[in-house]
Amino acid sequence: MFNAPERLKAEVFTRIPERFHVGNRTSVWSSTQLHGAHAPVFLEGPSFDRDGNLWVVDIPWGRIFRIDRQGDVELACEYGGEPNGLKFHADGRAFIADCRNGIMVMDPRTGRIEPYMERARLERFKGCNDLFFASNGDLYFTDQGQTGLHDPTGRLFRLRPSGQLDIVLAGIPSPNGLVMNLDETAVYVAVTRDNAIWRVPLMADGTATKVGVYIQMSGGGGPDGIALDDQGGLAVCHVGFGAVWVFSPRGEPLYRIDSLEGVYTTNCAYGGSDGRTLYMVESRSGTILTARLPVAGQPMFSHSAR
Repeated sequence: MFNAPERLKAEVFTRIPERFHVGNRTSVWSSTQLHGAHAPVFLEGPSFDRDGNLWVVDIPWGRIFRIDRQGDVELACEYGGEPNGLKFHADGRAFIADCRNGIMVMDPRTGRIEPYMERARLERFKGCNDLFFASNGDLYFTDQGQTGLHDPTGRLFRLRPSGQLDIVLAGIPSPNGLVMNLDETAVYVAVTRDNAIWRVPLMADGTATKVGVYIQMSGGGGPDGIALDDQGGLAVCHVGFGAVWVFSPRGEPLYRIDSLEGVYTTNCAYGGSDGRTLYMVESRSGTILTARLPVAGQPMFSHSAR
């Protein structure tokens, strides 16, 4: 259907130092998600602050790391949760999609973290996975839990600055990473167990319409984290396949970036001085990989707060 995508070379930017690896402890999260395998670290949620620091979460151990431009790693926060996704608001706060606790918020200056939204209309979330801020301050987030083709009940939520919470889309078999398109008229959602990127067009009132498959993938475990570039193309992390694919705005595969460490390529973010370096997480090894792209990432800061 398409020509083979050009292969880009990945390099190791940094690794989580062994002093931060957890041993002699078990985690309910890793026992379930990794079928009992021990996880000294499991990274997700890469996101850059305005100073150029890269932040990542460590799901099974409730930790958040800050990584400076030189690749030096610092433990910024540790709490009783399972942080899965992280994005920065325009006001500097870090919002966290927590599989156990819902939506959390952290002050990056102090490391203080507290609940922001634990329940939806008194009901617990299935397990929040990732999040994205629109330019008007609306917060979109996925509620994945253990959903899949056997139980297609995952959801896409929108939390408005006013506090209004809407279910934008239900009936999703494992909603994961998400971004909006350039003009914010649609949401792209990585639907892991469908091995596809869904396109969710939005009506003027914010309701979903004519939802469809935008990119169909195969192999591995399915798409996980995604990132938008300034041309409207998507970088898609293919967990279980050990690669990150870069698609054109039309959905054509342009580039393939293979992991140097393992197959748990879960999430990515554009960064660097010109925004053209893609930072990719290999979760199981605690490694951050980089690759230079001919396109730059789309800035991801909202303009309002509540």
